[in-house]
Amino acid sequence: MSSTGVAALSPVSREPLLAQNVFPIPPHLSLEESIFIYLSFSGSMTPMRVLECDTIESLKLKIQNCNGFLTKKPKLVCGGRELARSNSLLRDYGVTDGNVLHLVLRLSDLQVISVQTSCGKEFTFHVERGRDVGYVKHQIAKREKRYSDPEQQEVVCNGERLEDQRLIDDICDKHNDAVIHLFVKKSAKVRARPVKKNLELSIVATELNNRKCYDVDKVVEKEVLGDTVPRKHPDKHVLLEPVIINPKIELASVVWDMINSSYDGLGSGNYPIRSAEGTGGAYFMLDSSGKRYVSVFKPIDEEPMAVNNPRGLPMSLDGEGLKKGTKVGQGAFREVAAYILDHPIGGRRSLFGDLTAKIGSLQMFMENKGSCEDMGPGAFPVKEVHKISVLDIRLANADRHTGNILIGAKDENGQAVLIPIDHGYCLPTSFEDCTFEWLYWPQARQPYSPETVDYIKSLDAEEDIALLKFHGWDLPIECARILRISTMLLKKGVVERGLTPFQIGSLMCRQSLNKESVIEEIVQAAMDSVLPGTSEATLLDAVSQIMDQRLDENHAQK
Repeated sequence: MSSTGVAALSPVSREPLLAQNVFPIPPHLSLEESIFIYLSFSGSMTPMRVLECDTIESLKLKIQNCNGFLTKKPKLVCGGRELARSNSLLRDYGVTDGNVLHLVLRLSDLQVISVQTSCGKEFTFHVERGRDVGYVKHQIAKREKRYSDPEQQEVVCNGERLEDQRLIDDICDKHNDAVIHLFVKKSAKVRARPVKKNLELSIVATELNNRKCYDVDKVVEKEVLGDTVPRKHPDKHVLLEPVIINPKIELASVVWDMINSSYDGLGSGNYPIRSAEGTGGAYFMLDSSGKRYVSVFKPIDEEPMAVNNPRGLPMSLDGEGLKKGTKVGQGAFREVAAYILDHPIGGRRSLFGDLTAKIGSLQMFMENKGSCEDMGPGAFPVKEVHKISVLDIRLANADRHTGNILIGAKDENGQAVLIPIDHGYCLPTSFEDCTFEWLYWPQARQPYSPETVDYIKSLDAEEDIALLKFHGWDLPIECARILRISTMLLKKGVVERGLTPFQIGSLMCRQSLNKESVIEEIVQAAMDSVLPGTSEATLLDAVSQIMDQRLDENHAQK
């Protein structure tokens, strides 16, 4: 999908917006050297004048200080592609004059606001934490005609009248609530009264800032994580069952326990709760008590760029996903594939589920103490980082960032256990978007242990492909080629030459957006060396020979 196609999805007139807060251009650069783009978030458009030579990092810094977008690590999407490489230029991603950039905020940058009006109406919405009460009043005015004039509103939180200049962050710090409950009335005389809690909302036990999990009884009335699904109990006839393509597959007892617990939660009236984090739809499933998460459901029709995506991202026009080499609607398959290949023996934690006519991946909820983006990597055990590096290299993961590595409970030796999640962009059709955050961690420069080397030596790409086919996914030839080549690289690099995760990862990840990685160059050279229509086996032989040559050259240079 082209960038111009995205711009056309949200036509906005330029002229009325020019007087708004537009980023200034440095005095030594002329207006002609700048481009005019739009920042899209929650249905609103913010005009921006930027430079084509701006880096993605510098653009994000500008956004963080623009109109209250006080957000950490925002994600930007343009033309159906995430602008993920910080050092790349806007022009490298094809961002041109008039394009729309979609802003996706982290969960910790959003606050749930619950509003009860004096006439008894209730509703919820999200605001960025950098906003003030005056902004919230304008949002209330859009929802409720009775309070269409923000100046006539009086807003109360736990009996305290809030001034327009009061920041949402200040209220969060004072009340320490996952949800800020506001009471709004028109009268100038404010009667102190507690906000009525809406007990129909599902109670959750996940702290908004860092996904820490607690006993729900200790955080009573922290009611929602993300948007609430319409307030109705699930239909008694709602089904939740695995789609088993191969009748020879026997699901492990832990998987059936997860399915049954999720089903019991639905039967008890605990409706799925949508997370406000991420670029696609993800729903937390509760057990029958409503006090514990048991699974996470990700519908394929709510993936990024899919038809029912809840984050406002434009629908893909050509079927390509947010990362190069992936297809919209295949994320569930890739999530399952990652689990199967990472756990070749025993049952699966991920499977396909059918929930009220929605197909997607159902995954076990893992209790954690936050993600790796909440702390520096220095304290992470080497073996934990190395196990994730092997998985990512093997699957050519295009989306390994610190937010999708959770910090689990400590093991018997008192060391933290890292839990990799979100594998919807693994096994792509090309190496173009490979991204490994651990590449810059000190553990990546240490050699693999003999145990890990033995594990890599035991890998067999052909057995992996057959295993996925047994479980119902016949890998497309391009994806199978990626798995074969990445497994080949692991074996040649680690087993035969003793390379570190950093050395292997550096061969797979691009140093800049427009410069191909070493592995891409190897594949292209192999394809250029064989005749059209050559068998896959012949192509892989060519890859193997050229790979040996390049690895030996790199080793000699070092």
